[in-house]
Amino acid sequence: MTSEEQQARENLAALYQLLDQIGLGHRIYTHHSTRVPHESDFILINPFGLLLHEVSASNLIKVNHAGDATNQEEVDPNKAASIIHWAIYDARDDVQCVIHHHSAASVAVSALQEGLLPMSQGAMQFYKRIGYHDYEGLAFNPDEQPRLAASLGSHRAMLLKNHGALICARSIPEAYVLADDLEKACKSQLLAMATGAKLDLPPDVICESTARQFESLPQPRGETRDWPAALRMLDHLGIEYKT
Repeated sequence: MTSEEQQARENLAALYQLLDQIGLGHRIYTHHSTRVPHESDFILINPFGLLLHEVSASNLIKVNHAGDATNQEEVDPNKAASIIHWAIYDARDDVQCVIHHHSAASVAVSALQEGLLPMSQGAMQFYKRIGYHDYEGLAFNPDEQPRLAASLGSHRAMLLKNHGALICARSIPEAYVLADDLEKACKSQLLAMATGAKLDLPPDVICESTARQFESLPQPRGETRDWPAALRMLDHLGIEYKT
């Protein structure tokens, strides 16, 4: 194993732990991946059956386009996960990390006809910059892959209607930041809507200028400050993920 692959494993394992900390688990049914450095035919992903907090650098598996793991006799890969993740990696060379989860907030907002509203500052980074994909059932059909990619387009986030959220980032730190921001945006919207009061949304010109402000920040997001701080939090909590 190269040092680059080991670093990718440690960062992806840290991501699993961080997403567990912010409540983005759904028993054993969420899955997050990254490309294997210099091995275009493989991604790293969790073996099917592990909870988020059980994932570590050493138990991540390498999976090919067919959804088969290199150590197939030892693990049970999630074929539906492979269909979703490879749909994005094959369509988007810029994507290095994919997060897919089923948080209650993202599912609820995905089912709203208006989708994600620019109601909060965090939500405005996704203003006209988020995809939506119609529900087609459990992701067992490879024929859905081109439609998934088309729904995402050039965006870095997508709501899968009646299903959950998808983050497609240029790095693992960026994926973590976008997932956290999208989740908080969904929760804030639902809290405001639950009051029954009329929402006071900023004008389109402000929403667009705010989105561009987010795009003017150092890119990819999260690498210089958020990610080191997140790793320090894991260390402070005594959470092991590198082994």
